[in-house]
Amino acid sequence: MRLFPYLRQTVVALLGALTLAGCTGDEDRGPVVVSVVGFPADLADPLDRLPRPAAKLMMEATAQGLVSFDARGEIQPALAERWIVVDDGKSYIFRLRNALWPDGDKITSQEVARILSARVKKANRSSLRGDLDAVEEILAMTGEVVEVRLSAPRPNFLQILAQPELGITGKNGGAGPYRRDRREKAWMLTPVTDSGDTEEAGEKPARTANRVVRAERTAVAIVRFREGKAALVLGGRYTDLPLLNFAEVDSRDIRVDPVQGLFGMAIHGKEGFLAEAANREALSMAIERERLPTLFSLAGWVVTGALLPEGLAMPRPPLQPRWAALGIEQRRQYASVVVAGWKSRHGAIAPLRIALPRGPGSNLLFGMLTSDFARIGVPSVRVGAEEEADLSLIDEVAPYDSPLWYLGRIGCAHELSCSAEADQRIKEAQRAQNIEEVLRKLDEAESLMISHGGYIPLGAPVRWSLVSRRLRAFQPSPRGLHPLNQLLAEPR
Repeated sequence: MRLFPYLRQTVVALLGALTLAGCTGDEDRGPVVVSVVGFPADLADPLDRLPRPAAKLMMEATAQGLVSFDARGEIQPALAERWIVVDDGKSYIFRLRNALWPDGDKITSQEVARILSARVKKANRSSLRGDLDAVEEILAMTGEVVEVRLSAPRPNFLQILAQPELGITGKNGGAGPYRRDRREKAWMLTPVTDSGDTEEAGEKPARTANRVVRAERTAVAIVRFREGKAALVLGGRYTDLPLLNFAEVDSRDIRVDPVQGLFGMAIHGKEGFLAEAANREALSMAIERERLPTLFSLAGWVVTGALLPEGLAMPRPPLQPRWAALGIEQRRQYASVVVAGWKSRHGAIAPLRIALPRGPGSNLLFGMLTSDFARIGVPSVRVGAEEEADLSLIDEVAPYDSPLWYLGRIGCAHELSCSAEADQRIKEAQRAQNIEEVLRKLDEAESLMISHGGYIPLGAPVRWSLVSRRLRAFQPSPRGLHPLNQLLAEPR
């Protein structure tokens, strides 16, 4: 606690402010009040603020795509009521349900094809690019049918289409499942019933169907929840985990999502000390990532030195670094020899610039990294998340279960130290016409990337929520996504 003396003062001040602000309504029977970490602009202009958590939440709530994720992270119908996959996985044909725009006009297949084409083009510049490269054409077949044609099969393509970035929206929103209306600093979300649907997915109509959503700082959201003025807080990350202890939130209300993704340090420096693979490996060896669960008081945090998680469609388990079986002292001893050898040939090492986002969790993480690097003779300094850096944090949930996403996200397209040979293998995998060839190329790419060492894995990302016991249907999500229309148990 001595590390952050100002935090307790901040929490106490927020408690007083929210107490004076009064209640937002009857939390047992009124609208479900939701706080999501972010800024008001994320909710006002969600399409332009992706992939921020609040922007994603608003897109999911008001502008569903052809398909979406349910509370368990499984694919469910959205704008499309059904679909078929033909041509060996290279053609997806969707039949649209009867859905209306906010102004009452029917949503047509021509509009969906045009908007989805624009969404794909925009998202192709994001971390989704690896698999969206395969989209060749999006066609409106009739008034109710849309076809998406691919240049190569993508086994996880429905998961890709379910991303908020591919939501179908117009000037005033999309087909729901909610319509939105601004209420001062918050938004009132009302279930869509004008398309012929009489029920929300997962809930029967009730007075509790509306949602009140606001985007705010994590500390404010935590205190609002603790004071009973919000039933749900979404968007929590490692950066603000220490705040939960200061606010003394009931541990039974904290839910941690079992997400997979990337949480580690991307190396950007390509000259001097970081130019040599042996030195990049020494940095990875020196980090005692096993301390993370204790440091953050988060039992069960999965830490790893591998690039890929378990469970992906690969012909073998994820490759481990060659030092994986060594203890931390053995690793540091070896890394120290490597660093000392480099210094004897080249002189002193300039302090490595480590870029991290703001927050008490980042203070803890930097303290661990700088201490571990110092133990092997490598100095470091912290810089802001947007500043030029030698190492920067990647903290992203995998949007779909594809090795292509993981390897592509830490490839050459993202301006970090990378293997051109591995990048070529990834491109060949994207063009491959059968799964055996895809897996062979990805196997080669993973091995080359482990050897290059341009990314230092630390563990799985952390995503947490605060959930009141009123929301009995809330489920931890492997996607880190929580549909707002699947929070309450159906009335008996």
